[in-house]
Amino acid sequence: MEHGSDAIALLDAAGTTLYTNQTATRVLGYPVDELIGRPPFDLVHPDDLSRAQELFGRLLSHRAEPVAAQVRCRGRDGVYRLLDVVAINRLDDPAVGAIVASYRDITERHRTEAELQQTELRHSVLVESVQAILWRSDARTFQFEFVSHEAEALLGYPVERWTTEPTFWLDHVHADDRDWASGYCHHETELLRPHEMEYRMLAANGRAVWLRDVIRVLPEQGRPRWLVGVMLDITARKRAEQVQDATYRIADAANTAPDFPTLLRRIHEIVSELMPAKNFYIAVFDPATETLSFPYFVDEVDRQDPARPLRKGLTEYVLRTGQPLLATPAVYESLVARGEVELIGAPSIDWLGVPLKVQDQTIGVAVIQSYTEGVRYGEQERDILEFVSTQVALAIERKRTEDALRRAEERYRAFIAQSTEGIWRFEMKRPLAVDLPTEEMIERFFLDSYLAECNDAMAQIHGFGSAREIAGKRLAEFLVRSDPRNVEFLRAFAESGFRLSDVESHEVDREGRPKIFLNNLIGVVEDGHLVRAWGSQRDITERRRLEDQIRQSQKVEAVGRLAGGIAHDFNNILTAILGTTQILENELGPDGRHRAEVEEIRRAAERAADLTRQLLAYSRRQVLAPRALDLNVVVAGLEPMLRRLIGEDVELATRLAPGVASVEADPGQLGQVIVNLAINARDAMPQGGKLVIETANAELDAAFARTHAGAVPGAYVQLSVSDTGIGMDEETRSHLFEPFFTTKEIGKGTGLGLATVYGIVKQSGGYIWLDTEAGRGTTFRICLPRSSGVPAAAAPRDPATAPAGGAETILLVEDEEAVRTLTTRALTARGYTVLVAANGPGALRWAEPLAAPIPLLRTDVAMPEMSGRELTRRLTASRPGLRVLYMSGYSEEAIARHGVLDPGTAFLQKPFTPDALAWRVREVLSAPAAGVGAGP
Repeated sequence: MEHGSDAIALLDAAGTTLYTNQTATRVLGYPVDELIGRPPFDLVHPDDLSRAQELFGRLLSHRAEPVAAQVRCRGRDGVYRLLDVVAINRLDDPAVGAIVASYRDITERHRTEAELQQTELRHSVLVESVQAILWRSDARTFQFEFVSHEAEALLGYPVERWTTEPTFWLDHVHADDRDWASGYCHHETELLRPHEMEYRMLAANGRAVWLRDVIRVLPEQGRPRWLVGVMLDITARKRAEQVQDATYRIADAANTAPDFPTLLRRIHEIVSELMPAKNFYIAVFDPATETLSFPYFVDEVDRQDPARPLRKGLTEYVLRTGQPLLATPAVYESLVARGEVELIGAPSIDWLGVPLKVQDQTIGVAVIQSYTEGVRYGEQERDILEFVSTQVALAIERKRTEDALRRAEERYRAFIAQSTEGIWRFEMKRPLAVDLPTEEMIERFFLDSYLAECNDAMAQIHGFGSAREIAGKRLAEFLVRSDPRNVEFLRAFAESGFRLSDVESHEVDREGRPKIFLNNLIGVVEDGHLVRAWGSQRDITERRRLEDQIRQSQKVEAVGRLAGGIAHDFNNILTAILGTTQILENELGPDGRHRAEVEEIRRAAERAADLTRQLLAYSRRQVLAPRALDLNVVVAGLEPMLRRLIGEDVELATRLAPGVASVEADPGQLGQVIVNLAINARDAMPQGGKLVIETANAELDAAFARTHAGAVPGAYVQLSVSDTGIGMDEETRSHLFEPFFTTKEIGKGTGLGLATVYGIVKQSGGYIWLDTEAGRGTTFRICLPRSSGVPAAAAPRDPATAPAGGAETILLVEDEEAVRTLTTRALTARGYTVLVAANGPGALRWAEPLAAPIPLLRTDVAMPEMSGRELTRRLTASRPGLRVLYMSGYSEEAIARHGVLDPGTAFLQKPFTPDALAWRVREVLSAPAAGVGAGP
């Protein structure tokens, strides 16, 4: 008794403690001597005092009758404990002579029970607040064990019927859906597979309700035991699908019906599929005669009227008000009583009319009516008929059909796309005081918050299969703690009063891959402490990646425009420098006094010219001369040179697929692409390695194009260049195609190699991308559009032959004075007669009065006042045999046409030397008049 599990006390008639055991000390904390002799009710909670005194009085008056109660008493630490007390009056018992009381501490048990009740209440509220039917049934019989109260709200049957009638579900599935729905559910259940299906159930009022049933199977010992699911009302969606289908069919009928009556008959057929429309007519108002006509009239009781003046019928009421009217018997009687309508024709039970409007002008009325109680109309039928009325009105105004129909389709296109957003609840292991410093809050978020529950969508966007796999994980397992953006995200949450909308978080999925989510979240504060947070999130990783691609592409394009502009102006300067140095070299001879200095000037100008060519290639403003090429032939032809370039410590392998289609490209520029990629690969393998060049036919589909900005679906030939080098990190990759960007030390590269590749590929209508990872090598992939052309070999020029001159007349048109002077001097020195003009109008002034033939026009592509193309068009109109040689650093016209010349067009790229000019002039003059130089 002294150390029992319950505290024992003996009290006198006044309630004073005479004796207590040691257990009382464990319960209340007071030593025994402090409890004995203590005044009655001294430790009782003030709120419980009156009830304790009442029970004590009852104990005194009802001898030998036990009294039980739960009373709060103050312990020695000042904390009140809930005690379960049982007492009996034994004052009259000589052996006892006291009131005997036993009590035990039930504080923790009471708290646990309260928390359990709160949890059950919260889950009950959550289940009943969901706008869907939650259910659980036997997997073998389909008899429901549980169904939420939404079932009664949606279908009208008491919940008890669902759970007590063994075949309730099957009995109420629509007859047309019953066999396949039950069969499909049985099949998937036996396979233990989660499944979903859409079917109809009959509600208590007889209407068919479309349900989407999402079902999961709960097995026991490997066999299906229970089914749990969610039924969602999709009746509105199904109705929208029917209306959508009607939209297309009516629109099609409006465009394909051979005549107006046929169109209206087809509209009636479609309306009849959406609602009871046995009695249907169209009335059209003629404002000129103020009469109504009835181009379509089908009715089981009434007869069709000829055109008639306006009266006070229901049709005229809708025409006058311009508003739909659902005239039930009560509505009709009210309208008659107010003198607004009168009976015309046979009386109906429900009369539904909608105005036919074109540009807010009512031109007629569409009507359905019912003569039986079994067919009644409501707002749904009114909305559908109002939709149909728009189509009819558009058909009447045939001239406006196309534009108006598109607007109608857009106006009535009622599709609601279901989004797959993650919904979640995070709990705090320890409630977080809202007045803590922000930095401490952030640390507590990472340490103490965990995912208590979420939906499967949340789990799936993080790479898990279901919510069960992800529940319980700490916040730090999702948010990357080292990412300062996530710290700012949590800071904003704390400083906003625990409510954020449309904010981004940077997380990792199951495989550790970075993800970007768009979040909406709200915290729940209780007693000054944050206890949990609810929220939703949507995966926007792919969207952000595409936006980054677009931004990078725009940055590269902007730099390209700048680089191309600089290169264009510089080319004109280099043309004068290179031309003048060649003339000086020729005049000085091999042993001239300043020959070495002139050669140094020429070499410097040639290096600058090479740099400008790369800039033009990058900026896509060079002018290409494409022709049909066999990519395998191009690669094979470059192979000996590539082996010399990459060195002996790099193994070169080519894998050229047979039957590769032709591509349309400039052979020189395509070779430059392959050489630049090979050099880039060599530099990425300082210790040696392997370089692989592959070709193959390829198809880029729409899915690829959606995830690769700038790609266009279609048939391509793919060139792949792979190395086993050091690879690239994400930072390097993001700047890869920018001009002058290089990872090499100063003096080891210009940073234009890959920028040039990018420009040539883009200008050739292709697409380039790469796969790389630091330490694992790089693969560049280039896709060029396939061509139907047949590759042809180009005739080589003998370099030992000096350029020949001639005696022909050449019309020279050049807006740059330095280039104009050099060109004139070079051509005159070779015997040609040169007519010089600074622009197109000047050239016309030379040519129009001149009777003598002009065999060749040498013109710049882009010039002020008149372009080279326009000048060519005007001159060849009067001089059909005129040959044309175009020249440019680059041209704005070339930009408009992607820098590509038509086949057969003669072109000379700036900068050039006098010898190069002489060669090209002679080639053009020696070609047939209808061949080279005809112009683009």
